[in-house]
Amino acid sequence: MKSSGATEPAATTSAASPESDGASAEPGSGHHDAAPVDYWPLLFVFLLATFIGVGVIQRVSRLLHTPLMSITNAISAIAVVGSIIVTGSDYPLEIRVMGAVALFASTTNIVSGFLITDRMLKMFKTQGKGQAS
Repeated sequence: MKSSGATEPAATTSAASPESDGASAEPGSGHHDAAPVDYWPLLFVFLLATFIGVGVIQRVSRLLHTPLMSITNAISAIAVVGSIIVTGSDYPLEIRVMGAVALFASTTNIVSGFLITDRMLKMFKTQGKGQAS
């Protein structure tokens, strides 16, 4: 009887093996053919871009900050549109959360950019009125 018990799992396994390939698996059954994503290179590129961006911004003269803020607001507007698309699409939850974080960061960048630009323009207007008197 032990020999018959040993052959039953083998027969069950061989019958189940054609069903276990990815082509015949039911959707939502948990079988995935995609490779896992390695986030370390993406994190490295993000950190490298952050440090390079901070280094470049720190070396810009004060007179160029207003035009530079206008350009970064335009770039952030493109990032807002992309992050809205990603957040509202049918992506996995992790991707949609990253889209929501990108949406928050880009929106914060745009609002603060407008506030800083407005403040700097007011500073130049005050100096211009004092010189004309």
